[in-house]
Amino acid sequence: MQDAAPIDSAPGRSVVSPPIHSFTLENGMKGVVIQDRRAPVVTHMVWYRVGAADEIRGESGIAHFLEHLMFKGTDSIPSGRFSKIVAENGGQDNAFTSYDYTAYFQRIAKDRLAMVMSMEADRMVNLRLTEEDVATERDVVLEERSTRTDNDPQSLFYEQLQAALYLNHPYGSPVIGWRDEIEKLDREHALAHYQRHYAPDNAILVVAGDVTPEEVEALAKEHYGPLAPAGRTRPIRPQEPPQLAERRIAMTDERVRQPFVTRQYLAPSYRTAEPGVSEAFNVLSEILGGGASGRLYRELVQDEKVALNAGGYYSGLAVDDGTFGLYGVPADGVELEALERRIDAVLARLIEEGPTEDELSRAKMVLISGRIYQQDSQASLARMYGSALTIGMSIEQVRDWPARIEAVDAAAVVAAAKSLDRRRAVTGFLSTAPIEDTAEEAATR
Repeated sequence: MQDAAPIDSAPGRSVVSPPIHSFTLENGMKGVVIQDRRAPVVTHMVWYRVGAADEIRGESGIAHFLEHLMFKGTDSIPSGRFSKIVAENGGQDNAFTSYDYTAYFQRIAKDRLAMVMSMEADRMVNLRLTEEDVATERDVVLEERSTRTDNDPQSLFYEQLQAALYLNHPYGSPVIGWRDEIEKLDREHALAHYQRHYAPDNAILVVAGDVTPEEVEALAKEHYGPLAPAGRTRPIRPQEPPQLAERRIAMTDERVRQPFVTRQYLAPSYRTAEPGVSEAFNVLSEILGGGASGRLYRELVQDEKVALNAGGYYSGLAVDDGTFGLYGVPADGVELEALERRIDAVLARLIEEGPTEDELSRAKMVLISGRIYQQDSQASLARMYGSALTIGMSIEQVRDWPARIEAVDAAAVVAAAKSLDRRRAVTGFLSTAPIEDTAEEAATR
C-alpha cells in the first residue's frame, strides 16, 4: 500500500501517520511494516487471532497458559533458552494475552531481526512440551492468579462484575482463567489449543522500526513463508441474548481500603458499531470522565465534594461488544447509593443539555493528542496497529481515527449517552466488611 499521508483533523491538529506498508504471504500470513528511522532498532511482533474468548468452555485460562508455555522449547531451542538468547543479543522480549488475541514481541537491534524471526517462526509450529514443563508453568500461572487476583479484592470484584455483565459471551470469564479450571489444564489441553490456533494464516506480523518494507517482506518470506497454513478461522463465539434486567452486585472485603461504586454498560465496539458510534463513545468518555477536567470529577469532586474521585472510560477495541463504564469513590460520610444517584444525575444532565462547545473541543484535543504521543513510541505504534488488525479493523481505520474523532458532533455524543441502557448494565458496590460481620463469618467456617 502507499505511504500514509498527513491526516487533516482540524486547523492546528494535523496528525502525521508514519509510513505503513502491508503484504500477505502465500500461506496467508499478513505482514505490516511501520517505518521509524529514529533509532537502529526494531520491534518485532507476532499477533495470533485467538484469545481467552476463543477457549473451549471449561478450559478458561488455556490461551494465557499456552502463552507461558511458548517460552519452553523446540527441537532447535532448548527449554527456557528463548528469552535468554534474545537477552544475550541485547534485546528484550515478552508476550501478553487478551480476550481477542495473543501476542509475542521482541525489541532488538535491526541487524538481529532475521534471528528473532527465525526463532518465532520455529516456535509457531515446532513447540515441544514435557510433562514437567507443563506442571511447573501451571504452578507459575496459579501463583500469578493468587498474586494479581485472589489477593486483591478490587481485582476479584471486577472479575465478578465482568461475569455478571456477560450472560453468555465468553468475555465473562477472566483471561487468566478460573482457578478450578486452571488446576485441571494439562499438556493435552495446551497442545490441542496450540495445534488448533497457531499457524501462519491465523497470525499477523507487525514490524516497526528502522527497516524498509522490502527487507521485512523478504525476511518474512524466508522464515514464515515455508510454514504450512492451517486453513482455520476464528471460532464462532456464543453471543449475548437480549438482556432484559438490570443487575446489581455488592461485595465486601475487610482488605478494602477505599469503597467505590461503578457501573459497566454493554456498548458497541469498533468492530460491531455503525460508523461514527464508537468514536462518539470515546468523546463521551472523555467529556464525562477525562480526569480533573471531566464533568464527573468537576461536579462531584470539586464542586459538590461528595466524591474523592470520579470518572468514566470506554473499552471499544474488541471483536464483539465492549463496555462503557462510570465510577465514583465517595467522600467521608457519603453512602455509595447516594453517590450512584449523583453520577446518574450528571449523565442525565449531559443527555438533556448536551456537551458545551468547549467540552467537545477539549475532549477531541485530548484524544487526538494522545494518538500523537502514542506515535512517539515504536512499541506503542506496533501495538496500536497489531491490536486493531487482530480484531478485524483495517490499516486505514487506524490511520484515519483522528479525523473520525474530529467529526464527532454534540448530537452524536448525546445519542451515545442515550443508548446506555441500565438493562444492559451491572452496577457494583465494593466496600469494607464490617468487623462484627467478619468475626461472625469466621466463627461459622
